Amino acid sequence: MGGKHAVRGVLAGMGAGLAASWLMNVFMAGPGEKLNESLKSREEKIQERVDRIQQEQSGPGREPKEDATMKAADAVLSTATGGRHLSFEQKQKGGPVVHYAFGALMGGLYGGLAEYSRTVRKGFGTAFGGAVFAGADLVAVPAFHLSPPLSATRPKALANPLAAHLVYGATTEMLRRAIRAAL
Repeated sequence: MGGKHAVRGVLAGMGAGLAASWLMNVFMAGPGEKLNESLKSREEKIQERVDRIQQEQSGPGREPKEDATMKAADAVLSTATGGRHLSFEQKQKGGPVVHYAFGALMGGLYGGLAEYSRTVRKGFGTAFGGAVFAGADLVAVPAFHLSPPLSATRPKALANPLAAHLVYGATTEMLRRAIRAAL
């Protein structure tokens, strides 16, 4: 209790980042999805329906698209095992592991830095959430070919992920403070 302590800060941040990663997923599936829908044009909504019908008509055996966390899980295993890849079902299980591990690690980094810098805590964690969004979603994920290049992404499509990362940042800060006060 009291005073700056890097290890306690990192631990508080990791716990907060892990929980905030879960809330980020909840946000993206609920309010974030509504945000996406409200930003789509009539033509985009029609095209999505056509795509869905075509996918249904192509019959079983077509697997849904892989997200960046699923691709990252496969890349980690492939690197660690010298080329072995995950099945689609394993990627579905590995993707969330990557998401939560990354959220906990970023939260730990944030918690450690927050012990010593008021600047890091600016915006009640939203600056941190925005920085994670910029560094991960806008730079690292496309650079590692885990998503299409940023130039192929419509700016409107970034609203939900950006908002979700702001939720992640604010939640991480709120929980970090509570956990840190208990340590």
